[in-house]
Amino acid sequence: MEQKALILDEKAMGRAIARISFEIIERNKGVDNLCLIGILSRGGQLARRIADKIKSVEDREVPVGLLDITRFRDDRPDGGACPDQSELPFDINGKKVVLVDDVIYTGRTVRAAIDALMARGRPERIQLAVLVDRGHRELPIRADFIGKNLPTSREEQVKVLVKERDGEDKVIILG
Repeated sequence: MEQKALILDEKAMGRAIARISFEIIERNKGVDNLCLIGILSRGGQLARRIADKIKSVEDREVPVGLLDITRFRDDRPDGGACPDQSELPFDINGKKVVLVDDVIYTGRTVRAAIDALMARGRPERIQLAVLVDRGHRELPIRADFIGKNLPTSREEQVKVLVKERDGEDKVIILG
């Protein structure tokens, strides 16, 4: 597949992450009892960036974890055989958890992430932050914080690239 369109460049991604960060602070009336959990893999990098932005605004650290949802996916029957790569160095019981992912599409990844979270405890609240919402939901799931709404066809693929993994920041459509 070749690049069809550039949706967000590095600066636009930075602005979207800043906007999501401010909205998280505002909706939660600060950062008390808040944690961010990135869905592996690129959700992890985005969660760390949101936490860094929140720290620069609120002057407080927000715990960040990583969530491996492989065992909870409904499209991978062999997921239970995979080692869990989650990194949750804090208790989620009673916390306001913001799940972070790069793209929301059908909603199945988020459903698996909620199942994976609930297997680890009982948060006070779960919210969802995504960099890109491309539509085409199969489940009644919506994001609370969205960097960019992007109507797409089912044939197109949205790819988020992050410096930490890919050497550059951008969101593109492949087709």
